Amino acid sequence: MKDNLLAHIPLEAFRVFDAACRHMNFSRAGRELNITQAAVSRRIKGLEDHLDAPLFTRRGKNLALTPRGEKLFQRVRASLDYLEESLEPFRTGAGQSIALAASGSVSHLWLGKRLRDFARDTPDVAIRLTTSDSPADLASENNDLVILYSAGDHPRWDLTLLVAEELAPVASPDYIARKGLDATAVSLADLAGLDLIDYERFNANWISFRPWLERVAPEAFRRLPPPRPHLTFSTYALAVDAALSGDGVALGSLGLVAEQLDKGTLVQLGHTSLSTGYGYHLGLPKFRTPHPAALRLHEHLLSARTRPKIPDRPHQVSIGETGE
Repeated sequence: MKDNLLAHIPLEAFRVFDAACRHMNFSRAGRELNITQAAVSRRIKGLEDHLDAPLFTRRGKNLALTPRGEKLFQRVRASLDYLEESLEPFRTGAGQSIALAASGSVSHLWLGKRLRDFARDTPDVAIRLTTSDSPADLASENNDLVILYSAGDHPRWDLTLLVAEELAPVASPDYIARKGLDATAVSLADLAGLDLIDYERFNANWISFRPWLERVAPEAFRRLPPPRPHLTFSTYALAVDAALSGDGVALGSLGLVAEQLDKGTLVQLGHTSLSTGYGYHLGLPKFRTPHPAALRLHEHLLSARTRPKIPDRPHQVSIGETGE
């Protein structure tokens, strides 16, 4: 079995080594740590003996790190920085911290501005955002708040709807002009001839162009050739970005892209949309008392809920219904 070298080295030796490297002076390192210069020298000598390698070169009163000493210093400093950051929430008098988890699409398209507004108004609260499409990461009980793609129920989180999922084709004004389209008159049959932008479905409940068309118009779906995406991205957020750049037509979650629809940087094509029964829900833990700061953010996000911008006379289809 490989010998555990760390078990033989006092951890204090690394703090002493770090201080000596930063000051390049054993006396100043000792003053920082409230120990004598001789104690610093003994710790450094002991560390060099354990590692069987010189860490400093000494020329009179001047110190310099050896190549191996420089490498060790980089790793010790990174480890101490990481430990200091990890201990920050436990510091007496430290500001409050919230662990929030959300999917990439919500983080990129909806959450950013609302978190910036909250941070501006509550500078005493720090937010640590985990962005992931993994259900396990999102629903982890290490989080204080979560935003889950869900039908509204979860065994460990009390969910409140933030953004209902309603899906419709969207494109940029530049793309619409380039193709000579009347956005309000685009039919389902027209879509097959456009540059469709899709994304990879890592969740069985996510809907891309093919299942969308099959659900909004099953008869047309059987008559028409299956939609063939011009571009397919690994994430939904990248697909929306491509539509904003004028690369084609994406399937817009109208609540998530409400700001882009309001600004006119995206435009809905036609009048058909699909209400899936799913949506993005804000969750509080069911079995523990939420932190006061988490409750403040929870209230802020609920107050910032958006409603999809729907064109006049929309043809809206819900899951379980069919249309053409």
